[in-house]
Amino acid sequence: MPQDNHLASTTVRRWQLAETLRKLREEAGFTHEQVIAEVRKGQGKWSRPKLSRIENREQGIKSSEVEQLLDVYGTEDQSLRAWLVDLARTAHTRGWLVDIRKNLPEDFHTFLSLEVALVASRQFETLLVPGLLQTPEYARTVISGINPGLAEDEIERRVSARITRQQILSRSDPPHLHVILDEGLLERPVGPASMMRRQLLHLAEASAESSNITLQVLPKAAGAIPALEGPFSILTPPDPIPDIGYAEGPGRGVYIEDRDNVRAYTLRFGILMERALSPEKSTERIEQAAQQYTRTATEGNTQ
Repeated sequence: MPQDNHLASTTVRRWQLAETLRKLREEAGFTHEQVIAEVRKGQGKWSRPKLSRIENREQGIKSSEVEQLLDVYGTEDQSLRAWLVDLARTAHTRGWLVDIRKNLPEDFHTFLSLEVALVASRQFETLLVPGLLQTPEYARTVISGINPGLAEDEIERRVSARITRQQILSRSDPPHLHVILDEGLLERPVGPASMMRRQLLHLAEASAESSNITLQVLPKAAGAIPALEGPFSILTPPDPIPDIGYAEGPGRGVYIEDRDNVRAYTLRFGILMERALSPEKSTERIEQAAQQYTRTATEGNTQ
């Protein structure tokens, strides 16, 4: 059974409900037309387009309507029925996400709704440390650098929201985060050497102390591999939602749900895993880069 509803965002709850209802219909061997013919014998207004919109996550559904569909599909598992009815009942419940959504760009809201309920995330980065692993000072530097005209109070709100997001890594059932970092990222200072040193040490500590976090470094000598196409992520939401590919472009994120494309992303990530350093050697490489920044900061203070 998927995770408790209070851990999932409204978006994920709606997606779980829609995907489960679609699968139950298919397993029961019903077409949309056959389902509509049956549910019209009871209460409520039903149509084929309505059922299609529900399964495609384009329209909500009442808990009473869920029960109607489950009766038609012959679903007798009481725990499954109770879970689905509860998903419908709580599909619009607002949680702690509401407090931080207002402090983040609108185009990031969908990603945030998925992130809070993830079972796992595989991520390849070429330029920046992932948001879930950033220190506040690194986040502040990156946000202000990417948005040079942003007001100071807006920067602080976004930093606060980014750090708040990180609580999913310390919950009782945290997602597994597997991150592959391009080696050049370690050597590219986005701020003062002392800040970069603290950020890299934070990465090394997270990798060494958190069983749900795996970090690998892709060496510059890896050659011509899928990394050349840029950063991407593979998001694993709770069952029964399938994996989703994600890539960021200027000003917006792109979500990939086509199964063949997601499989291609998964294969690409597997190749990068094989070419990257082991987690142990990656931690050593990150610590080595941190020490280089230590020397740079020391030299700067003596001049």
